[in-house]
Amino acid sequence: MPYKNRRGRYDQSGYTLFEIMLVLGIIAVLVGSAIYMLVGNIDVAKEQRVNSDIEAISMQLRTYEMLNYRMPTTEQGLKALVSQPSTEPRPRRWKQLMKSVPIDPWGGEYVYRNPGKKNPSGCDVYSLGPDGKESDDDVGK
Repeated sequence: MPYKNRRGRYDQSGYTLFEIMLVLGIIAVLVGSAIYMLVGNIDVAKEQRVNSDIEAISMQLRTYEMLNYRMPTTEQGLKALVSQPSTEPRPRRWKQLMKSVPIDPWGGEYVYRNPGKKNPSGCDVYSLGPDGKESDDDVGK
């Protein structure tokens, strides 16, 4: 808003368009660099979540084995921890160990194999990773 200075002239106070655009440009650069730095951390957090999910699943699989003297078959899968399998070998002392089978951070199901490819004397539990295909970038293998 204009006002009179000592000499009787009108002065205008405020910011120029250039100053406003300069501040907005600086803010955009700061936000962009913060997002760029956080992207790598999100991938690390997803891999850590997969590892903790696999640990929780493995613990429940060991409990299933203690109750039933065997692990679920590949065909029964991880669903055997949620609902009683209807295929052979049927567990004698089945108990619901999980409310639902967890989904990996990329929206896929965890892979369960018994006997495992990596661990032929046991089972394998892993995530297919961001690409959703069996490859070298699978997490938890």
